[in-house]
Amino acid sequence: MSVLERLAAELRAEGGLLAEAAVDPSPGADAGHGEEAASGPRAAAAPAEYALLVEAIREGYLAHYGEPRVLRTDDRDLALLAGDHLYALGLERLAALGDLHAVRALADVIAACARAAAEERPQDAEAAWRRGVRSVAGTDRARS
Repeated sequence: MSVLERLAAELRAEGGLLAEAAVDPSPGADAGHGEEAASGPRAAAAPAEYALLVEAIREGYLAHYGEPRVLRTDDRDLALLAGDHLYALGLERLAALGDLHAVRALADVIAACARAAAEERPQDAEAAWRRGVRSVAGTDRARS
């Protein structure tokens, strides 16, 4: 089962409106951010968990600003609430792992993406994702 299929299954298992909006990802849907984070030395103890939580946060970002891969709804309010829920889901799982460095890195990504959207600079959001994923993976230059 792919990381995005696992994410959709978790949303369905939670029940409620998000369960109804959860769909299976298209074949070949990109989960590269989670895979990259999971392959780094910081994630070595729980690579599958890192892949899932990074993709949950990425899905939250896409629910807010793009095309989600495992959520389908025409209700913009539900999409925003789903995005917030997915941000919280990913950050909560990171906190449970005790990785405060990664919590900070991905919280910074979320903030940078909101700023980039407000300024209509999508390239800044993608740059923030690249930096954040490298930081979570432990493949950036700065270590904590």
